[in-house]
Amino acid sequence: MNWQAVKSIYCFEMARFFRTLMQSFISPVISTSLYFVVFGAAIGSRIEQVEGVSYGAFIVPGLIMLSVITQSISNASFGIYFPKFIGTIYELLSAPINFLEIVMGYVGAAATKALFIGLVILGTAALFVDLSIQHPVAMLVFLVLTCLSFSLLGFIIGIWAGNFEQLQLVPLLVVTPLVFLGGSFYSISMLPEAWQTVALFNPVVYLISGFRWAFFGMADVPIGLSLMAIALFTGLCLGAIWWIFRTGWKIRT
Repeated sequence: MNWQAVKSIYCFEMARFFRTLMQSFISPVISTSLYFVVFGAAIGSRIEQVEGVSYGAFIVPGLIMLSVITQSISNASFGIYFPKFIGTIYELLSAPINFLEIVMGYVGAAATKALFIGLVILGTAALFVDLSIQHPVAMLVFLVLTCLSFSLLGFIIGIWAGNFEQLQLVPLLVVTPLVFLGGSFYSISMLPEAWQTVALFNPVVYLISGFRWAFFGMADVPIGLSLMAIALFTGLCLGAIWWIFRTGWKIRT
């Protein structure tokens, strides 16, 4: 394992992040505050509690997941697309490093950025609501696994994208609707029975459910299923990336 190569890629990506640190820091704080004003105040006045948890606190895991997932995809997809766009990806492909080291550098940096944003949002949420975390270790595990898995997905999107517009296509048209429909701001137990069955086909439900369990000890689906779902998703992404570098799809032409 060429750790120097991994470190170089990782540090280069993190340096780009720190150049826009204030933007990266202020944006999620403002967005989170607006969500609390709109959802916590407007809707929270009508829905005081969800399964014994105040609505303002209930939406915190969903807010964190919404931002973490979108940031993971965005950072990873742009990180690998830009070298492909300007042609420097061929320097990586010709260097004495394998695909695993390339993925570790780019995905590790994207996951670190998303984790930072998630912790910033968690700190911002604590200013608005009384928040307690029943299982802090499980919360960190779910947060890190989500950052890693969706950074892998973003890496795939960055390789697939042929222009900057396509970088936003999947996050905006597929991922964001799945997050909103995955119980970010409500429990799927509040849905009619038929729609509860439909919601279980949404993979994001399992992520948010497990993450919410770490906060409040309540979940829409068993925790074991949540862990299996994120492990399966991560495995599929790793397999897809291995196939991409094995065949050279979208990176050698």
